[in-house]
Amino acid sequence: MGLVLSGISVARGIAIGKSLVLQADFPEIREYTVPRPLLAEEISRFKLAVKKAKRQLKAIRNRIPEHIPAEIAGFIDTHLLMLEDTALAEAPLAIIRERRCNAEWALKIQRDTLVEVFEEMNDPYLRTRKDDVNHVVGRILRNLMGQSHKEEDSETRFHGRIVVAEDVSPAEVLAMHHQGVAGVVTQYGGANSHTAILARSLGIPCVAGVPSLLDYVLNDELLVVDGQQGLLMAAPEAPELEHFRRRQREEKHNRAQLRRIRALPAVTRDGEAVQLLANVEIPEDIPAARRMAAAGIGLYRTEMLFLNRSEPPDEEEQFETYAHIVRAMKQAPVTIRTLDLGADKAPGGAFRRHVVAANPAMGLRAIRCCLREPELFAVQLRAILRASALGRVRLMIPMLSTLQELNQALRLLEEAKETLRHRRQAFDPELAVGGMIEVPAAALQAGSFARRLDFLSLGTNDLIQYTLAVDRLDEQVNYLYDPLHPAVLKLIQRVIQAGRRAGIPVSMCGEMAGDVRYTRLLLGMGLRAFSMYPASLLEVKQIVHDSDTRLLERQVKRILRAERREDILVQVERLNDPD
Repeated sequence: MGLVLSGISVARGIAIGKSLVLQADFPEIREYTVPRPLLAEEISRFKLAVKKAKRQLKAIRNRIPEHIPAEIAGFIDTHLLMLEDTALAEAPLAIIRERRCNAEWALKIQRDTLVEVFEEMNDPYLRTRKDDVNHVVGRILRNLMGQSHKEEDSETRFHGRIVVAEDVSPAEVLAMHHQGVAGVVTQYGGANSHTAILARSLGIPCVAGVPSLLDYVLNDELLVVDGQQGLLMAAPEAPELEHFRRRQREEKHNRAQLRRIRALPAVTRDGEAVQLLANVEIPEDIPAARRMAAAGIGLYRTEMLFLNRSEPPDEEEQFETYAHIVRAMKQAPVTIRTLDLGADKAPGGAFRRHVVAANPAMGLRAIRCCLREPELFAVQLRAILRASALGRVRLMIPMLSTLQELNQALRLLEEAKETLRHRRQAFDPELAVGGMIEVPAAALQAGSFARRLDFLSLGTNDLIQYTLAVDRLDEQVNYLYDPLHPAVLKLIQRVIQAGRRAGIPVSMCGEMAGDVRYTRLLLGMGLRAFSMYPASLLEVKQIVHDSDTRLLERQVKRILRAERREDILVQVERLNDPD
């Protein structure tokens, strides 16, 4: 058997090819003192390196192949915007002047400061934003040191190869895709980085976070990448190679079959309509949602607008961002979640002191934080209300645990409406308001919340975490994180039933919604709206098409009566494989 290494599943698919090992992305840096008369020259050298980085990224953006959606340029635009940001364009200049050090070292100091901020965050998506900092800083550094960039290699270097590297940037992924790369494996990174999102969008099999990867893999080795399982196999034997080639052929056939159902409605065999929505982290996710024919946006997280900046965005900046997403979805519903800030997702500046907590998961986060800072909340409410005049916007309040919180939030929303009326600014007076049920207390009171709201949304990531007292990011206890725990299933069922009794829709926007292992279970529990990452939409739709909810409801009743996890697992497996 060949050598098998395990990492994080980033982009599904099987890739087979020879390895191409790339050198470390971050150049080695040394510090030296710059004589005072030469400081102006050193500052000029840094500015020229930044200017050159902008030219390089613009050239890459202009070379994006025509068959790739134009919105993919947004990944490059993100890095171009970072080159304009004072944190990278100006702060290193101040360090050069103050410390009289070389530009490379000043940039490294500033990079370390920025990365430290992101590394303190518990949210996996936000923590991987440090990758963007590293990619942009690495590009400037290579310009300062006269080194070449990966995308400047020959036009055929990546064709049919599996790239093995510490990390790769979105610009490099685009160049690799253009040259026909077979797959990508990295030692660092995660499933939520821009590189990962881009790899999924382009259909490049990708595995990230493989420990000590470069210590094990040599150049020109035959490799197999299993993007679904997050595995890399080096030097596979003949039977193993044939197994993966067969899986390659099956996946190609299955993808072709899934593409055929993209435009079809999500309806079960017995005629039950199911709404399949997309979760959106950043505006760059929208093209993927539209390509997968998502019925709308079931969850747009707004936190990214507030991070890594000294002051929160004002009303106009927020309005323009929300308006862009609403317009891009072309009258499909867009659910905008109000701020879910906390100690692990805190903005910079003076506001940061209000959201630091000894225990972030139990501290001042989400609606608690917004009610503590009513003016910050009011600005966001006005921006969302204004965007509601442009399309089918729904407002969703996260982390509700008491009716008092809901009442306070609704009062602030009415005040925001009154302000807009006074300004004569348009908004939808019938804007639907919903609540996220992600705290056991809210699930137990779901009936009371359902009577006050227009819709409910199950945030299963936190609901499971809080119900079982398990941090799913903690390697010592995350084996206890279990969506099939009897208590979790009972809480989910309670919320769905509460929505049904109140006559309001209930959706699910946690990872459980996009996991095909649970689709039939949730359909049998009565769930009719699923919101997930766009890459999962077609697979879930296929299962919806193949399901009979009347039969599932009878089977799921038996599952909900089970008290042992082992019994539930057996019955869920039988549900998914009735033959």
